[in-house]
Amino acid sequence: MYDWTDGDWAFEAEVLDYIRARIVSPERADLDRDPGLSDEWWGTLRRALDLLAEAEGVKTTVRDGWIERAFPQFLGIPAPEKVGRVTGHGDLHWGNLTATPLTLLDWERWGLVPRGYDAGLLHANSLLVPDVAARIRLEFASVLDTPAGRIGELAALAEMLQAVARGWYPDLAPHLRARAEALSGVRPPAPANAEVRA
Repeated sequence: MYDWTDGDWAFEAEVLDYIRARIVSPERADLDRDPGLSDEWWGTLRRALDLLAEAEGVKTTVRDGWIERAFPQFLGIPAPEKVGRVTGHGDLHWGNLTATPLTLLDWERWGLVPRGYDAGLLHANSLLVPDVAARIRLEFASVLDTPAGRIGELAALAEMLQAVARGWYPDLAPHLRARAEALSGVRPPAPANAEVRA
């Protein structure tokens, strides 16, 4: 446990486990090159997310109120009337995954997420590397190619486009917009405000 305070600022960190495996993308959440992961790694990730989806979630990570405001604001489409949820990691990107052996890191956002959200978020963070993005679509087709999975992927894209509006992912931004348009048929609006409007 490490605590640090300086005036109005406070920081606390707690190490639960020290993971020695190499992080797939230690400097960024998205990918800029193919990490060359094995078929076994992909199968393990798929099984891990399937098992996680069956666990009982204790909190809602991606809330309905946020979805109701973020879909129109960042995707330019109405929010879905119904969102199917499963338990998920909630922050599945390449900086939170290790290579061999696979370990999922940073569990602070785990909870109930829209079905397909985790795979959709990982896919969104892979759009600069088409072969990896295609592999994710193949591995998670049983989720992403369903109406509920499409909603989960759109929720992940809305979150990523909110980050773009805050100045993150400038190289990824056009790919995120193109993917959102491909899913919804509507070109996302250019963000004027990074925060979800009330």
